[in-house]
Amino acid sequence: MESIYFLILIALIGLALADLIVGVSNDAVNFLNSAIGSKVLSFRTIMIVASIGIFIGCVFSSGMMEVARKGIFNPGEFMFSEIMIIFMAVMITDILLLDFFNTIGMPTSTTVSIVFELLGASVAMALIKIGVDKGSFSDLAMYINTSKATQIILGILLSVFVAFTIGAIVQWISRLLLSYDFKTKASWTGAIFGGIALTAISYFILMKGIKGTSYAGESFNLIGGVTIKDFLESNVISIIAYSSVIWSFISYILIHFFRVDIYKVIIGVGTFALALAFAGNDLVNFIGVPIAAWQSYEAWIASGVAANEFSMQVLSTKVATPNFLLIIAGVVMVITLWFSKNAQRVVKTSLDLSNQGEVSERFSPNFLSRFIVRIATNFSNLVSKVLPDSTNNMIEKRFEIPEIFTKKISSTNRPSFDVIRASVNLMVAGILISFATSYKLPLSTTYVTFMVAMGTSLSDRAWGSESAVYRVAGVLNVIAGWFGTALIAFTAAGVIAYLINISELMIGVLLFFAILLLVRNYIKGKKEKENTVEEILVQAESNSLQGVINESAKNISKVTNRSSKIFNNVIKGLSSHDLTELKKNKDQIAKLSKEVDNLKDKLFFFIRNLDESSLSASNFYINLLGCLQDITQSIEYISKISHKHINNNHRKLTLNQVRDLLAIEEVMSELFQTVSSTFKNKSFNEIETINQTKNKTIGLLEEKIQSQISRTRTSEEKSPKKHCTLF
Repeated sequence: MESIYFLILIALIGLALADLIVGVSNDAVNFLNSAIGSKVLSFRTIMIVASIGIFIGCVFSSGMMEVARKGIFNPGEFMFSEIMIIFMAVMITDILLLDFFNTIGMPTSTTVSIVFELLGASVAMALIKIGVDKGSFSDLAMYINTSKATQIILGILLSVFVAFTIGAIVQWISRLLLSYDFKTKASWTGAIFGGIALTAISYFILMKGIKGTSYAGESFNLIGGVTIKDFLESNVISIIAYSSVIWSFISYILIHFFRVDIYKVIIGVGTFALALAFAGNDLVNFIGVPIAAWQSYEAWIASGVAANEFSMQVLSTKVATPNFLLIIAGVVMVITLWFSKNAQRVVKTSLDLSNQGEVSERFSPNFLSRFIVRIATNFSNLVSKVLPDSTNNMIEKRFEIPEIFTKKISSTNRPSFDVIRASVNLMVAGILISFATSYKLPLSTTYVTFMVAMGTSLSDRAWGSESAVYRVAGVLNVIAGWFGTALIAFTAAGVIAYLINISELMIGVLLFFAILLLVRNYIKGKKEKENTVEEILVQAESNSLQGVINESAKNISKVTNRSSKIFNNVIKGLSSHDLTELKKNKDQIAKLSKEVDNLKDKLFFFIRNLDESSLSASNFYINLLGCLQDITQSIEYISKISHKHINNNHRKLTLNQVRDLLAIEEVMSELFQTVSSTFKNKSFNEIETINQTKNKTIGLLEEKIQSQISRTRTSEEKSPKKHCTLF
C-alpha cells in the first residue's frame, strides 16, 4: 500500500514542475505588462530585472506555503489517504485550467484557481465522509474554512471595482498635471512624481514581497527589537512620509545633476517589485500542494499507522520549506519566463486592450459593451456641457495624443502607452496590494494589475470612439473568465476527487488524459504558429508609393496562397462528401475575410501616414483592398454553398462532375501558385504569365460549365440542388 502513495507523490512532483511552467506563463502579465508596453527599456533588460525579482522572491517564499496546508480546509478532519486524493485532484485540475487560459491568451488568477480547487476537492471529500458517517450537510463546516472562502470571493469583487476606479482617477490626475509633454517640465515636477511612485513601489516590496516570507517573523535591535512584520504594520505613516522625502530628494538629484530618466527607474524598480512579490507570494499556488503532500507522506511513514487511520493534524503545525526546493522552483520559473510563448500571448492580450493607438481588435462587441460605452459617452458629454469652455479646452490640450501613437512610426517600434501610464500602473498596483496586505484583505494580484491597467487606459483616452466597444468587450470577457475560473476550478476538482476516491486506477487515467491534453495544446499551438505567422496579413506602413507596392505584394501573395488552400479543400470536401472538411474550411475563410476587413478598417490611418508626394498610393491601395475583398467574398460564397449542399444531405456528385471539379482545381492551383510566387518574389515582369494562366483557366471553366449544362439537359443530372451548387 505504501508504494501507491509513493507513486502519487512522484506524480505530484511532476505535476508541480508542469504547474510552475503554465503558472508563470499566465502570471507574467502581472509584472511585464507596463515595462513591455512602454518600450522604455529593452526587452532583454526587462527580462533580466524580472528574472532577478522572481528568483529572490522564490527564495523568500517559504512562509507562504501554509496556505496550501491549512488555509482552506481543516487538515485534522482528514486522514492521510483522503488528503492525498485532495492534493492529486487539485494539481490535475490546476494544470489543465491554467493551460487552457494560456492557450487562449487570457490572464487569470493562479491564486483563485488554487484556492477554489482546494475548496472543491475538500468539499467533495468532506461530503463523501459525511455520507459514509450518515451525517448532515451542516457538518461540512467542520471540514471547511468557510469564512476564508467568503473573504476571498468578496475580495475578488472588491478588487476588480476598486482597482479599475482608482487606476482611472490617478491616471487622469497625472495626465492633467503632466500631460504628454512631461519631459519639458521643471525638474522638481519629475522629482515629486518619482518620489511618490518609488515610495509606493518600495513600500509594496516591503509589505507584499517581504512581509509574507519566513524572515518577516524575525526581530532586530535596529527596529526596536520587534519583528519586521510588526514594525511594518505599526509604522505605516512614518515609513511612507520618510520614504517620500528621501525618494523625492534622490529623484531630483538623478534628474537635475545626472540627467537620468526617472521614469525608466520607476518602471525598472516597479517591474522588479511585482516580479518579487509574484514569486514570493504566488509560488505557493504552484508547488505549495506538492510540498504539503511530501511533508504529509514523511509524517505518515514515520507514524507506522494505516493510511486511512492517520490524521493529518500534523499539517496544522508550521514547517519550513527546504531552501533547495525554493531555489529549484526559482530556476524553473526564470527559464519559463524566457522561453514561454504562452506568456507572450497572455501579455499581448493585456497590451492590446490598453494600447493608446490602433491595433487589430481581438474581441467582438456585444450588447453589454455597447450599452456601457453609450452610457459613458453620454455622461462625458454631460460633464463637458457643465464645465466652462476654457476648462474643456485646457483638459483637451493636456490629453492631446502625440503622433508617436498614431503614425510615422512602425507598429513594431511603437509603444502601447507612454512612461507616465506605465509608472501609474506600477505605482497604483503597488499601493493597492500593499494596502490590502497590511489589512489582511484577500485579493488577486492578477486582478489588481490587470484592472489598474484597464482603468488607466480608459482615463488616458486609449479607448476612443473607434475602439471603445471592442476594448470594453475584451475586459468583460476577461472578467467573465475570472469568475468562470472559480466555478470551473471548484467543480472540476470536486469531480476529480470523487473519481479518484472511487478507484485509485483513475489517477493513471486522469494523468494520461492531462498529459494528452497538454501535448495536444502544445502541438496545436506550434502548428498554428508555423502555419499562420508568415501568412497573416499586415497593414502597409510605408509612406511612399514604391514602399506601398512592395508591402502590398506580400499581402497579395498571402491571400492567393491561403485562397488556394481553401479552394482546394472545398473541392476535396465537395468531391468526397466530407462535411467535417468543409466545416473547418468555413473557419479559415472567415478568418481571412476578417483580416482583409481589418485592413480596410485601417485605411484612414494608412492615408494619413502617406507623404504629400505619394498620395497616388492611396488610390492604388484602395483598389488593391477591393480586389482582395472580391477574392475572399468569392471564395466565401463557394465554401458556403458547398457546405450547404453536404450539410443538407443532398446527392453526391457523379464521377463526371468530380472529374470536372478536379480539372478545375488543377488549373486554379496553377493560377494561384503563379500569382503567389510572382508577388512574393516581386517578379512583376511575369505579370504576362499570370494573364496567360488566367485565360487558360477561364477557357476551362467555360468548357466545364457547358458540360454541366449538357448533363442538366439529359437524364444524367437528376438533382436540382446539385445543379445549383455546381453553378
